[in-house]
Amino acid sequence: MKTITVFTPSYNRAHLLPRLYSSLRVQTYKDFIWMIIDDGSSDNTKDLVNTWIKEAHFEIQYHYKENGGMHTAHNLAYAIIDTELNVCIDSDDQMPPDAVEKIINIWKANTNPQTAGIIGLDADEHGKMIGTPIPENLKEGNLIDLYRKYNVTGDKKVVLRTDIVRKYPPYPEYKGEKLVPLGILYLMIGNDYPSIYTNEVLCWVEYQTEGSSHTIQKQYFQSPRGFAYAKSVQKKLIPSVVDQLKFSLHIAISTLITKDFKLLNLAPASYLNWMMLPTALIVKKYLLWKTR
Repeated sequence: MKTITVFTPSYNRAHLLPRLYSSLRVQTYKDFIWMIIDDGSSDNTKDLVNTWIKEAHFEIQYHYKENGGMHTAHNLAYAIIDTELNVCIDSDDQMPPDAVEKIINIWKANTNPQTAGIIGLDADEHGKMIGTPIPENLKEGNLIDLYRKYNVTGDKKVVLRTDIVRKYPPYPEYKGEKLVPLGILYLMIGNDYPSIYTNEVLCWVEYQTEGSSHTIQKQYFQSPRGFAYAKSVQKKLIPSVVDQLKFSLHIAISTLITKDFKLLNLAPASYLNWMMLPTALIVKKYLLWKTR
């Protein structure tokens, strides 16, 4: 059995997938499966992947589902992956030639049975690190400590143990919505288990103008329940007073967007959600103006 599944959610990204495929073809270590989760594409993704399945010297799996958004593709992947480890590499990203080998070697050297996975670096396609490195004296921990305690910046690549992922609930899927912030799962896992830190670059990233990073404010209005859920999880796990108020403000804005005032009762400290409602009225108007 292979050790790791590299899974890629994809929606009408046939024009981008060849770059990722090319990077996987030249991996120095073939101990991986590439799993494409086709989130309802209407382009030639299926035909393209079927061609690669026939010619590739590594295992490729293709799974089609009705369009539901990135988080629903992650839900399917986590449900069917059967390797010890998994890592999401987006359709517009690539892996350095030795990335899989580095992941496997780091993992084989691990002696802590409670370790949830690996946290490594992202870089752009020219090799420039995204954000700042992980302090060399840190050997294991979680993402939230990197960002808040050690002031590390920039997206990091997260490799996860599949059995640990399955201990947590799947991302909720709300009718008519296409987004739940993916980092919520990493936050929950990091609250319970450490991950190995490494300053090895595991992914080359490129942000597409039509991707999540560019349209986050518009998606706020398109997926308010997903954002409210995410903020309620963050409220449970990030205790600072300032953050609690920010998360409650987000929940109050989601309430105004959905007109579902039951959202204000989301725990913990639901009274803060109600308290932030007047401020939410102002912020919602500002966001509507900014995204028009």
